[in-house]
Amino acid sequence: MTQAIRLTDRKREAIVQAAIAEFRASGFEATSVDKIAARAEVSKRTLYNHFPSKDELFAEILRVLWESAASQEELPYRADAPVREQLLALLMQKMSLLADDNFLDLARVAIAAAIHSPERVQEMMNRLGQKEGGVLGWIRAAQKDGRLKAGDASLAAQQLESLVKGVAFWPQVALGQPKLAPRAQRQIANAAVDLFLSHYEA
Repeated sequence: MTQAIRLTDRKREAIVQAAIAEFRASGFEATSVDKIAARAEVSKRTLYNHFPSKDELFAEILRVLWESAASQEELPYRADAPVREQLLALLMQKMSLLADDNFLDLARVAIAAAIHSPERVQEMMNRLGQKEGGVLGWIRAAQKDGRLKAGDASLAAQQLESLVKGVAFWPQVALGQPKLAPRAQRQIANAAVDLFLSHYEA
């Protein structure tokens, strides 16, 4: 029984990985269930046993993307720790996620699908945006504590995210540039923190 369950799980994972590869190569609309089944080396019937439709399979891919982001440990604001040190830890955590091959692959698939069918991924991308609220929550707490200037916390969070993603996410997702090495990640995170605090530190 256990062996059968493991085989089923392996087949499901093979289907998901095959779908990611096919969606990446051809886009959502041009990818067929036949192609996914062939790449996963399973029958079409087996695929449908796991996922009743291509949309269901795509939803599973987005769920995996969401869980990749949601699995990161929350780093709450601490009144007893230096602001710069906390911000750097937040950004290095984000850098680690943005440099993960699986996360980048899934993000490419989701973004490509969003361009052609925004409604298909809007809910999931909203959830991903809420996950990034960890930075927003930290900024609000630091403002409340008087260590960051009062103002639009949402705008501040977006600006901080942009300083990182403009170098360590969008070029990799949209232009196929290589992901950054750990040293480059830390340099960018340090520069982003310094620039952010030069304007927002109280």
